Amino acid sequence: MLTLTRSVGETIRIGDDIEVHVVEVRGGTVRLGFKAPREVTIHREEVYRQIAEANLLAAQVTADTLGALAAFAPTAAEESGTATEHPPAEPIGHAQVTEGSAG
Repeated sequence: MLTLTRSVGETIRIGDDIEVHVVEVRGGTVRLGFKAPREVTIHREEVYRQIAEANLLAAQVTADTLGALAAFAPTAAEESGTATEHPPAEPIGHAQVTEGSAG
């Protein structure tokens, strides 16, 4: 870890695109300002950890989830074409617009 001492109004540069400005020092608190390209994400540590945890939870697939998704998968009979085919159902609540009927 690099440790620097800066005063109010001074800046630290990270690469060519990121600036960290010391805005205020009051007691044990330092206020920093950041200038960075839009594609660079900047988060407080506690927020970053919450995002990482939410991403991990979202990526986990449980047996219950797989079972629920299996209900939508075609069966072997449907895949082989031996199942009875049904015409697609007419959408509910969709009216056909004909010439002169649009309002």
